[in-house]
Formats: sequence, C-alpha cells, structure tokens
Amino acid sequence: MSYKSDDNNQLDNWKKSVDSTIKRFPERKDTFTTSADIEVDRLYTGEEDSFDSELGYPGQYPYTRGIQPTMYRSRFWTMRQYAGFGSAKETNKRFRYLLEQGQTGLSVAFDLPTQIGYDSDDVMSEGEVGKVGVAIDTLQDMEQLLDQIPLDKVSTSMTINASAAILLCMYIAVGEKQGVPSKKLTGTIQNDILKEYIARGTYIYPPKPSMRLITNIFEYCQQNLPKFNTISISGYHIREAGANAVQEAAFTIANGLSYVDAAIESGLDVDSFAPRLAFFFNAHNNFFEEVAKFRAARRIWAKIMKEHYKAKDPKSWKLRFHTQTGGSTLTAQQPDNNIVRVTLQALAAVMGGTQSLHTNSRDEALSLPTEDSARIALRTQQIIANESGVADTVDPLGGSYYVEELTDKIEIEVNKYLDRIKEIGGAVQAIEEGYMQREIHQNAYEIQKRIEKEEEIIVGLNKFKLDEEVNPDLLKVDEALEKEQIQSMESIRQKRDQNAVNAALADLKEQAKAADSNLIPYILNAVKVYATIGEISNVMRDEFGEYAGI
Repeated sequence: MSYKSDDNNQLDNWKKSVDSTIKRFPERKDTFTTSADIEVDRLYTGEEDSFDSELGYPGQYPYTRGIQPTMYRSRFWTMRQYAGFGSAKETNKRFRYLLEQGQTGLSVAFDLPTQIGYDSDDVMSEGEVGKVGVAIDTLQDMEQLLDQIPLDKVSTSMTINASAAILLCMYIAVGEKQGVPSKKLTGTIQNDILKEYIARGTYIYPPKPSMRLITNIFEYCQQNLPKFNTISISGYHIREAGANAVQEAAFTIANGLSYVDAAIESGLDVDSFAPRLAFFFNAHNNFFEEVAKFRAARRIWAKIMKEHYKAKDPKSWKLRFHTQTGGSTLTAQQPDNNIVRVTLQALAAVMGGTQSLHTNSRDEALSLPTEDSARIALRTQQIIANESGVADTVDPLGGSYYVEELTDKIEIEVNKYLDRIKEIGGAVQAIEEGYMQREIHQNAYEIQKRIEKEEEIIVGLNKFKLDEEVNPDLLKVDEALEKEQIQSMESIRQKRDQNAVNAALADLKEQAKAADSNLIPYILNAVKVYATIGEISNVMRDEFGEYAGI
C-alpha cells in the first residue's frame, strides 16, 4: 500500500478516522484477500509525492473517494428495495418477505391518490387506488403497513413529496404506538417538491407554501427526529424524464441549494439541518460516466457547503445518497435482459460510493414486480456485496486516468449549469421560467432520435430483436381492492371521534393562515385522531391554493 504525502497531515487524519470508525463498526474481516489469496488493502493511491486535494482520502473533504473512511469494508450499503402496491396489508406482507430474504431497510411506494392528497373514495382517485403503490388514507393504514416491523431497528424511506408532512406524522404516530420515541426513529422522507414541478408532476400547492412545509419539517425534525433524514433531494425522476448525467447532477444540486437557502431564510443555522439532508440519484448503463457522476456530485456539494455557506460541521459537507437503477432503461421486450442492465447499474452505484440502493425488477416495464422478480433484484445486490470483491477496498476505481478525467469534466459541466441557474435567480425561478424543463425535454428528444436511427443501441428494442416475445408471469392488483379500501375508510369515519377531528382540522386551518407557524404539530394532532389524508390536504388546499403548472 502506498499513500501520497502532504503537509497538512491529511494522511494522519484519515488514519485516525479509520481507527475511530473501526471501533464503532469493525471491518467485516481481519484480512481481505482475493480468490488467489492476494491481500486487498483498505485503500490504494498513486506514487506521486504531492497530495491531491481534489481527491483527498475517503471520509475526508472533499469526499471524492467516499464519505466514510472504510466504506463497505465495515458495512455494506443499505439494501432498500422499493415496494408498495394494493392495500397496506398486502404491502406489509411484501415488506416482511423482503426482510426475511435479507433486505436491510424499507422503501415505501405510495399510490397516486396518496401522493397528491386525495382519499381513496374521492372522485379523483377512481381507478388509481393501490395501482402504483400502497393506498394510505388514515393512521390505521399506516399501522397495518408497519405491523410487526420494529421501527427502532428498521429504517424506512418514503417516496412522498407533496403530502410528505402528513405521511411523516403518520410514521411518528405509529412509532409512538410501538413505544418507539421519535428521537429513535430512523429513515428518510423524499420531501423534494421542486423536482415535482420539473419532472414528475405530483405536486399540490404552489412553490412558496410547499417550501414552507419543507422548512417546517426541517425545523421540527431537528428538535424531535434527530436521526431522520428530512429530505431526499431527488435527481432520479429528473433523469427518468430525459435528463443526461450532467443535467441530473446539476439540477439536483441546484434544488438542494434552494432548500438550504429557504431553511436559512426561515432562521435555521446551516449546521442545524444540513447533516440530515440526503440525495437520491439514478444509475444508468454508461458505467464509468455514472461512477464519475457520483464522485463529482460529492465533491461539488462539499465545496459549496464549506466555501459558500461556511458550514462548520463536516457532516454538513457530506453528500449522502440513495441510488435506484434506471427504470427508464428497462425494456418490455426480452425482460430478462433487464437483469443484466440492473446488475451493471447497481455495480456502478456501488463503485461510486452509494449509501443505499434499490435494484429494479426485470418485469417493471410491464407491471409492478412479482415476488420472484423482487427476490432476484435483491439477490443481485447480495451477490455484488458478497461475491464480487468490489466492496473489499475503498473507491476501487480511484486513480483511473479515465475515471478521474471524467469526474473532473462532469464537475466542470455541472458547475456551468449551476452558474446559469444562479444567473436566472435560483432553482425556483428557473423552474417557474421553465428553464430546466426545456433542457430536459430537448435532451430526451435527442436521445429518442438516436434510438430511432439506431445510433444508440437498446438490445432487444431496436436491435437483436425476437420474432416472438415470451413474458414472465405478471403481478395484477385485485380490482376489488379499491372497494375494500373505501369500505375501510367508511368504517374509520364511523368509529373515530368526529368532534376531535373537526377541532384538529380547525386548528390546522388557523395555523396555516399564520405564515410563521410550524404546521407539523397540528398535522400530527389531526393524524392521531384519524383525520384522512384528503381532509388534511384539503385544509391546506383551501388556504394555499393548488399549483396549475406553467
């Protein structure tokens, strides 16, 4: 093993951080070796005499080589498979199955009505209940969703944005019922509304009140849920909409900076909330570009947080991220090919230093995944972790001429976008003017042209096609679910204390009118008396209005 020397004791600092980390999280083995019994060192560097400050050491600023000193030698990434369909009871069964199969964290997909604040019996929900995720109307549904899942031991990620505050409050309430105080709850809410305006469309309120709710969550969680990630700033959906790797990183970071600005403007100190910011990226098929993207994004964020925002806590400089393999890269044609695509993408995420990972299932271009497909997707991660050897040394591609050059070039291109967005007036203004949307749409158009001209080959789609397709068995959501969910809601409404519900909603309405009031305690009170997600959302709809797009 060799290390670059430096005058700032960076090597000594890294070695001390390694010792400290190993005391808390011992490495998985005393000695790591290849199959030929060649010892694998913790870290590899070049022979040069001068310290490369752009690379640094893992767990050290600017975190190009990873945010943890020992990375996966101590702990694998969290294997967090995204799941949710039908009723809370059905999804609970899938969660428990995945945990039994070795999954190490939960990730919840919600149906469209839940995502945009409509009850299952609302006319707007007809035909959509439980279709792309689980239907959650009241606290009872959340109780059923998390039944027999110990929230003091399992972390949960929730892909929810416009109605994130309500679902977070439901999670807190279930924790209380389990006897788990909120200070011990761990997990993440996506809570990233800006990317909804850019790419996905599941928004409710206009940007200003939406940003208020987000900063309310930051403030509440700082005091009450110190281990919970208050936002997962998402490039995933930006990439799914047609962005390239540079645009994904740039627009995601730009959104993140807007959240930081909004929190500071609300009176929060940067170091009081920045350590709990998390990110969510996509992994596509261009292996080396994806690895370089992750490394560049870490470095850019660290520099901005330290140098521009003057954050003092090193945890504020760290870009921690979850990765999901690329849904838009999956093909309905020859779906077994998707297993190979997902493996390649998952490997890029791991080589790029992800903190948690979801691997898509082979059949997701056709339907929600079956149990068998979900298991194969999880096994993909487990094989990478336990059989490939890539987790035995930190940043194994670090120092590659190609990877380092690509990392540098992506950083330059991302910063060009960040400068342009700053000139426009920040991410919110750029969204309102449609700048990011236009950039994404143009790139998506160019990609489609290349595919149609066979300048970009998609195996099984525009080349190497089969005359007859053989599809696997697909999951079908029972059409009776919607009626059953509505009946369950009616039962709750009959059993709950309606006076308590009316009082809680009235309190929330009053506080929504006060611009300086934190709404989370009032939403939590409404949740605890079994107010529905639609009732709570409608109170805020009445006060804040609805966003109609541009």
